[in-house]
Amino acid sequence: MIVVIKKNQDHKQVENLTNWITSLGLGIHMSEGENTTIIGLVGDTSKVDIDLIRSLDIVESVNRIQEPYKNANRKFHPADTIVNVSGHEFGEKHFQIIAGPCSVESEEQVVAIAHAVKAAGATILRGGAFKPRTSPYAFQGLRESGLDLLRIAKAETGMPICTEIMSEKYIDAFYDVDIFQVGARNMQNFELLKELGKLRKPILLKRGLAATIEEWLMSAEYIMANGNMDVILCERGIRTFEPYTRNTLDLSAIPILKERTHLPVIVDPSHASGLSRLVKPMSLASVGAGADGLIIEVHNDPAHALCDGAQSLRPEQFVDVVKSIDVMLPLVNKARD
Repeated sequence: MIVVIKKNQDHKQVENLTNWITSLGLGIHMSEGENTTIIGLVGDTSKVDIDLIRSLDIVESVNRIQEPYKNANRKFHPADTIVNVSGHEFGEKHFQIIAGPCSVESEEQVVAIAHAVKAAGATILRGGAFKPRTSPYAFQGLRESGLDLLRIAKAETGMPICTEIMSEKYIDAFYDVDIFQVGARNMQNFELLKELGKLRKPILLKRGLAATIEEWLMSAEYIMANGNMDVILCERGIRTFEPYTRNTLDLSAIPILKERTHLPVIVDPSHASGLSRLVKPMSLASVGAGADGLIIEVHNDPAHALCDGAQSLRPEQFVDVVKSIDVMLPLVNKARD
């Protein structure tokens, strides 16, 4: 349920209304714009007398909403949310590029790639320390040692780091990670999502392998319902019957999400296609569809990468992609840092 407050109302009257709502055992989400204030009621609103609220002088309108996600719903929060990551902003007119290797392999590798992607225009370094793999015999990442190598790259370049967390038991080890990435396989790991909701760190939430948009937003709701509003959604392709690509990139999800939620949306063209030659066209298509950023895999020697070399760009290819993105961004009223 959302309650729209009339313009220029007395703060005390609004406070009295919110106190009464919380006394009913409901949570509230306040969104204050230039011309209006919106109060979102979170919880079981069946006990709320809509006519009583409508009768208040300060209330312009009251509406029930059907979608099960409340905090992530644009009806509760009409303005775009901007998520700040160490001074780099996601959302509204801001566009960020996260880049780096699929997996951290060595200090020399991750530091060299970090310098290369930063020089090309990336603002945040990605790199997998913990790697969820389909096969138990595949490389699983360097784990805690990989986090240490990411810290070295961060110290050398000044780039914030984004890396995937697979379990709530590792949260303490991620103490200085700037963006906690939740991978597609963990999108519905609800215990992990609830624990991440207690943090005050940005969360990059990837879409599940076969998740609907509503299921994806409900996963974001798990994080937000526990107090953490800094969620960035990442479209990374879904599983379909098409065998020519690793996944099918659902570009239509971007404008749909822009209608349904206020959260920033980025795209992972590397995992979506699984083929490095498709990363550039899919990146440009994502910009055109309204994405707020990209996360791209870059490796200095893709042929010998321990993980996902086929979808990784070489540094010089990444430079070309960024230059092409810069041509398109003014057309969609966005700009990089």
